[in-house]
Amino acid sequence: MTDSHLVLVANAKDGSISTFRLTEGTLDRLAVTDGLNGCSTFAVDADRDLVYAGVKGASKDDPSRILTLSLDRASGRLTPQSSRDLEGGGMNYLALTRDGAGLLGASYSGGFGISSPIVDGVVGEPVSRIEFPNLHSVLPSADGRFAYFVSLGADLVAQYALADDLALVPLDPATVAAPEGSGPRHLVLSDAQDAVYVLTEFSGEVLHYARDTETGTLSLQGATTAYDTTLGLGHSEFGADPMANHFIWGADLHLADGGRLLWASERTESTLGAVSIADDGTVSAPEIFFETEPQPRGFAVSPDGAYLVTAGERSTTVSLYSVHGSSVVLLQQAETGNGANWVRFV
Repeated sequence: MTDSHLVLVANAKDGSISTFRLTEGTLDRLAVTDGLNGCSTFAVDADRDLVYAGVKGASKDDPSRILTLSLDRASGRLTPQSSRDLEGGGMNYLALTRDGAGLLGASYSGGFGISSPIVDGVVGEPVSRIEFPNLHSVLPSADGRFAYFVSLGADLVAQYALADDLALVPLDPATVAAPEGSGPRHLVLSDAQDAVYVLTEFSGEVLHYARDTETGTLSLQGATTAYDTTLGLGHSEFGADPMANHFIWGADLHLADGGRLLWASERTESTLGAVSIADDGTVSAPEIFFETEPQPRGFAVSPDGAYLVTAGERSTTVSLYSVHGSSVVLLQQAETGNGANWVRFV
């Protein structure tokens, strides 16, 4: 087990990123970097100590941006290095590909996705721009040959090959469907890269797609619930207020336990649960759930699988847990900021 990690947490309402050091089960906040208006996503190039953060403009005449920041591991401070303006909306999800040479982004409000080159930490002009309603997330394959964009508004996953110049080339078929009205939101690829798992926001399910590692194409195989079905939550729908209606509100999804578990968060009842993954990739519903930070939009599992850190949109603290299979033990709560919604280990 690694004894020390850095943990970054985006506090969207404060426009800041908190940097913590995790050592022997204790979180210490090293620094808070301000001036990151509406930051709700970032991607980390740990090899180069660079952070690419999506920020919103301060006014309607001020464009959203992707900022490149350098990370000082000793102090935890983030220092702006360069900026790329975005036309049409800010990013809700950013992901790096090809060892930090490319950046993929998904814009929920703008309904577009991008792929851009990175040279010496500077994000270049997008070489491709795609459009689907309410794009919520994007991830590349580990080999950098393919990319998958999730559209909550159209109930689909769009699948692309990544050309040498990072251009997005549609596969055949160009999209694969999610169940109608499910609201697909976040995705992960299995360690073996032979499966993609998608958490849905409105139905609270984990969808299992088999993935052809040669062609990159996906095919839906099955699904399981990922929320606590004993709490009486109703199926949500686009535009509804989940809290007012007591609807399902699925949020974040992360692999753990050597690829045998998928932790998922649900915001209305503020719970975490671990979906089991069988040897053949099929998924089974969590057996137990844990109440966590209020409205847990974002969380992360440490690279060694020993810890989990959860942030809540209606809280100013993060919770640190030790992880034991599909169980967690609360170790600490630490102050971070308002509207915390994105967590990454560095």
